Amino acid sequence: MLCGMMMSLMVTGIAFSAIIQGVKSWDRKFFIALFTVLTLLVGSFAIDTFSTLYSTATAAIVGRITVFLEYFFLPVITLMSVVYLLHCCNEDWRESKIFRAEVAVYVVFVILLVVTQFTGIFYYVTEENIFCRNELHPILMLPMDVISLLNLSAVFNRRKNLSRRYFLAFVINSLPLAVTIMIHTIIFEPVLIAAGITFSAVSMYVIILLDNVEQFFYQQANILALQMRPHFIYNTMTSIYYLCSQNPQQAQKVTLDFTNYLRKNFTAIAHEGPIPFSEELEHTKAYLAIERAQFEENLFVEYDTPNVNFKIPPLTLQPIVENWVKHGLDPEAEPLHILISTRETKSGNVIVVEDDGVGFEVDEGGENFALKNIQKRLEMFCGGDLKIYPREFGGTVVKVFIPFARQLSYG
Repeated sequence: MLCGMMMSLMVTGIAFSAIIQGVKSWDRKFFIALFTVLTLLVGSFAIDTFSTLYSTATAAIVGRITVFLEYFFLPVITLMSVVYLLHCCNEDWRESKIFRAEVAVYVVFVILLVVTQFTGIFYYVTEENIFCRNELHPILMLPMDVISLLNLSAVFNRRKNLSRRYFLAFVINSLPLAVTIMIHTIIFEPVLIAAGITFSAVSMYVIILLDNVEQFFYQQANILALQMRPHFIYNTMTSIYYLCSQNPQQAQKVTLDFTNYLRKNFTAIAHEGPIPFSEELEHTKAYLAIERAQFEENLFVEYDTPNVNFKIPPLTLQPIVENWVKHGLDPEAEPLHILISTRETKSGNVIVVEDDGVGFEVDEGGENFALKNIQKRLEMFCGGDLKIYPREFGGTVVKVFIPFARQLSYG
């Protein structure tokens, strides 16, 4: 009955991963693969448990096959866990030393497992379908113990690169897996092992699923708040209308800038994850080109962006600049100067936007709601930070920091 419940849980996990909204594409594929392997493992345990009720030659053959599959798939779960851990830490698992070390140990384990099928040196199944361990069985289990301990150490070594919720999820997954494999070294209790593995996998899945769904709905709410202001569209179209008769060449340029702005805006809204900063910068430049066409000599923009090889959440820089134009630009006052710069520090990348306008206070809502949402999305998606403070000689400065530990590499 317990095996049947676990099988149902695994199949449900596959279906749920395939249809649930808010799960990132890579995460969706990973959990479908993970639950598929878990289904094969739990299915092997179930068939093995059922076959022990019989002592025929056919049952003995089935017993040998299912025991082999149990041993074969058990470390695969741990290997898949470290792949997901490395992915969450923005490391290439194919190039990771810890992953390569675990694969090398797993290859040794498979060789020992195959050898015992012909020699019975570590375990064997009798013709009466009775599973028997030899004294050397701990040697067969040693590679599995090493893999589980490597996996557990990898989790704790990368705790600073994980959010608190993800770190908890990996601990809940890795620790029971390590304990289960240790128990498997001493005793052979298929149902207990299957239950332990199922608990660890489902617990990790539930925690990460909740985090994915929370981020998805929060992002959707924020994207709605960050979408274009209707009056900006009206003003732009009106400017193009008058420019068509006064300055056709300028009208053509503004139309192209507006087209680029719309394309970048729609792409950013539809994008699931971080985008290259260079794309966000192009989006911002298109927006500022439109504003400059309307305000002519009242708006000046300077760029100092030698470093663009990093990623940020979409609609980060452009709404910040839009706020600066909205609050700092006064057609009857002095022209507004905006400087957009980037630099790389020892711990991450920094984006600075500053102006010499009248400045504004950062309140809890209203006009600055978009900036609050940008700050929250930076924290959630890349561990970043946004700070706003007055400029020394008048105006406002905003500084965005994205740490290396959490940002995705460019390209």
